[in-house]
Amino acid sequence: MASESATVLILGANGQVGRALTRAWTSRGAVIALDRSQADLADLPGLQAMLERARPSLILNAAAYTAVDKAESEPELAQRVNALAPGVLADYAATHGAFLVHYSTDYVFDGSGESPRDEQAPTGPLSVYGATKLEGEQRIAASGCTHLTLRTSWVYAASGHNFLRTMLRLAAERETLAVIDDQVGAPTHADWLAAITTHMVPALQGNPALSGLYHAVPAGETTWCRYARRVIDTARAHGLPLRVPPDGVRAMKTSDYPTAARRPLNSRLCTAKLQRAFGLTPPEWSVAVDETVMTLLQDAQRPPTMASSPT
Repeated sequence: MASESATVLILGANGQVGRALTRAWTSRGAVIALDRSQADLADLPGLQAMLERARPSLILNAAAYTAVDKAESEPELAQRVNALAPGVLADYAATHGAFLVHYSTDYVFDGSGESPRDEQAPTGPLSVYGATKLEGEQRIAASGCTHLTLRTSWVYAASGHNFLRTMLRLAAERETLAVIDDQVGAPTHADWLAAITTHMVPALQGNPALSGLYHAVPAGETTWCRYARRVIDTARAHGLPLRVPPDGVRAMKTSDYPTAARRPLNSRLCTAKLQRAFGLTPPEWSVAVDETVMTLLQDAQRPPTMASSPT
């Protein structure tokens, strides 16, 4: 743990967004970056005690219960982590004049229609995960603390468990893949979320009236199937040997792949509010996807570092 004098607290530091935030904020000063073993959001009294010890002036909450299907059978645990714990963070921030940044999800919507949802659109989560994330948003707003709640979608990075890395692995192992093609959204790189956070927080500190809910996703849209094809085609074009042929990624419907939790078909999010308030222009989703594939290919081709032998 960093020193007790640090004022920036990052929760969920071992997740995709948490790691990106830690990299982005460590260069800006002292940071307390905690993973689940150090700060379990399911332990509400422990979370409150930790806040009182650390006394952060800025909390970046990237921790969440994200096992969407498992949440259907563990609703109380999902609620503690996704709803009650953000409420504890928000109450601390309101009492101590701290700033809170919290990351939420497109799963707060019911996925109907084909239009992008803005922040004022009616919610209607289809799953325990979505419902608990929505409750977390509501508890933060009700606390009155100065905050940024960023709804995003389809998060990935060059490390960790995510769809992009899974598709590359499966494409090297299998001759055919079946991927859902009727869910529409925007893959969002964790590094971009961290980068815009470093831009938004100083603006919020200078103008607390910016406090509130924002949608934060790249520009454009795709389906999981088209996303998979983009990843695989980019990797193949740059020399990665793959078993799956160019026409080997088959489209399937959500209804053909039943899961414990229902997923929204329409995950389009409108970012006009984000652009107006903070002067941010989200990049096209495919740009970071291509860059991430290239990064992974370069890492795979890099010779392993040999440890020095003792003399």
